Amino acid sequence: MAVAVILPKLDEAMRTGRIIKWLKKEGDKVEKGEVLFELETEKVTFEIEA
Repeated sequence: MAVAVILPKLDEAMRTGRIIKWLKKEGDKVEKGEVLFELETEKVTFEIEA
């Protein structure tokens, strides 16, 4: 099942971001605070939590 993921704006200058690593598999249980994916911007890589 596809679900839209809205990327957080992590900086005022941020225009784009790219998911470089998805850390959960389809069907995995996800709890608040768990890292879902790594997001790369023009300057830095962030871990994004549920």
